[in-house]
Amino acid sequence: MPRVKGGYVTRRRRKAVLKLAKGYYGSKHTLYKTAHEQVMRSMQYAYRDRKQRKREFRKLWITRINAACQLNGIKYNQFISGLNNANIEVNRKMLADIAVNDPKGFAKLVESAKKGLAKPKKKVVENTVFLKPAPKAKN
Repeated sequence: MPRVKGGYVTRRRRKAVLKLAKGYYGSKHTLYKTAHEQVMRSMQYAYRDRKQRKREFRKLWITRINAACQLNGIKYNQFISGLNNANIEVNRKMLADIAVNDPKGFAKLVESAKKGLAKPKKKVVENTVFLKPAPKAKN
């Protein structure tokens, strides 16, 4: 039986990996085996870091909001709680942007939050289904 060489499919797959490895250091961009190992590792890092980027940005936004809150004489958790009580829905990304670029507008939000803190909290029980326990079977 004749020997079958790796046809065009194998070549295409290897070329695709080497294309992804463009710019890597040393043999990692020229030799298929090392390139493949590095590309697989790089894809793992990329997947992991897409998740971490979200965490890091949220931490950054919270830090900026906290700094602006302290300048306005309120704690971060009280500020967020006051906004929730006042039914003001602004995400942390926008709050951080307002805090950095529009301090007067942020001060107005802080005043609204302080008014919201003065209100008593409403407990909202909507769309809640209370289930009775099933009766016990008698044997």
